[in-house]
Amino acid sequence: MIKINFKYAPYTLLLLIICFTGSGLAQIPVRKGPASAEEIKKALAVLEIDLDNLNAHNKYIYAMGLGNPRLVTQYNAWIKKYPKNVNIPLAIGTAFSNAAMSQGEDFLLKAAQMDPQNAKVWAMLSADAIRKGRNDLFKEYMKKATLADPSEASYAANYLMSFQDIDPEDYKQKVFDFTKRFPESDHAAMVLYWLAVRTININDKIYYFEELRRLYPPQKFKWSASGMIGLADAYLQTNPEKALTLIDEMGGGNNWKIRKQVAESLLRVEKLEQSQRYNEAITELNQVKLPTFNYVDDFITLKKSSLLEKIGNVKAAYDSLAVKFAKLPTDQLYTALESYGQIIGKDKVQVNQDIERIRTSTAVPAFPFELRLYTSNRNLNLNDLKGKVVLLTFWYPACSPCRAEFPHFEAVIRKFNDESIAYVGINVYPEQDPYVIPFMKNSKFSFIPLRGTAEFADKYYGVRSQPANFLIDKEGKIVFRDFRINEANHRTLEWMISSLL
Repeated sequence: MIKINFKYAPYTLLLLIICFTGSGLAQIPVRKGPASAEEIKKALAVLEIDLDNLNAHNKYIYAMGLGNPRLVTQYNAWIKKYPKNVNIPLAIGTAFSNAAMSQGEDFLLKAAQMDPQNAKVWAMLSADAIRKGRNDLFKEYMKKATLADPSEASYAANYLMSFQDIDPEDYKQKVFDFTKRFPESDHAAMVLYWLAVRTININDKIYYFEELRRLYPPQKFKWSASGMIGLADAYLQTNPEKALTLIDEMGGGNNWKIRKQVAESLLRVEKLEQSQRYNEAITELNQVKLPTFNYVDDFITLKKSSLLEKIGNVKAAYDSLAVKFAKLPTDQLYTALESYGQIIGKDKVQVNQDIERIRTSTAVPAFPFELRLYTSNRNLNLNDLKGKVVLLTFWYPACSPCRAEFPHFEAVIRKFNDESIAYVGINVYPEQDPYVIPFMKNSKFSFIPLRGTAEFADKYYGVRSQPANFLIDKEGKIVFRDFRINEANHRTLEWMISSLL
């Protein structure tokens, strides 16, 4: 009998800090250095005519460049000269906030002091706080944003989500209360979506996704549309007919076309299996192609292995599971793998040796980087960590999924409490360097922070989005990549690390 496995490993909960800006304060492209002297002069002349002109502020800030120290000097001078003009600190604070640069905090605090009912300022401050690892300040500022503008669902949603780990049962009720308060808001759909995503029990997960579909029709609400992928993949494992109905409702996008083929194949497999036509069922499953992003990969592998066992080809069932487990291990896969191993005469030691051979055959040398530490003026070379298992993550402070994943990495690392494990984080955006040390101190995460760039991550590790994670063995070879860890799959990371110690 196939047990249902529903891992939401690829995407873990993130606090979606939605910082709306006011009229004239749209996000400004980041320019580190100044424009020509003539362009700056023209922008300054226009601005000095009317320092309340937010559009003029934007043009001047862009001309000066956010990395230009003279920009802050100029705005501090204006603030001193015009202490009652809230638009001066608001303009420069918003520019830094939009660029996820920490220099905006003091300016935004000045603006908040002058205009405490400006909810957008509190929302921007909350974003700054969480990039610094200050969850307490995030809550405080988001609460102020909510009180300043009770009608804005985005503020209320983010404030609500900050309480999800305090009392899970109470939080579930609060989520449904929230949907009643904001029945027409995509932000309410967002809160319900994340409740479903975080839920491990598949029946509860299906219920929440079905409520999302009922309360927020996916044709109208983007978060509900996103949630239907999770619901469809849950149905594929429990009720392919329901999956097919949902997929037909969702339309003809490529991902849905692929899932429709999967649903139809599973229905055919079900009928073939009932009539004991196992070889035909295996042939059908072998033709199944899954979407790049899916939650049914393990389910299909286990289903195929079960059918192989029924035709007496246990060796093939074992081999397919070994390959799968070697890449992304789970307890469920190992239980089945060990069971099939026993049937063909392999004990646990032999099973582990087979897995090790597969991993060794696919391991590749990690680029031996040498990068500057944030905590000192020294460099760290990957070769310095030879003899240690290295958990390497590429991140940046404004990356919500990165911040959401850190507690799960930390929980597993602390569980091992092993000095032969090194936990390293490379920040890929130097513009956000000022956030790194405050984030480390406030969050108390234990990874070694290194200075990197997006170009470095792409060139040497093929990383184009963050977070991106690697596990490197004691000899400096990448054994595991392309994995994500959340509250549901700590055991996967434990399996991977244990195999390398």
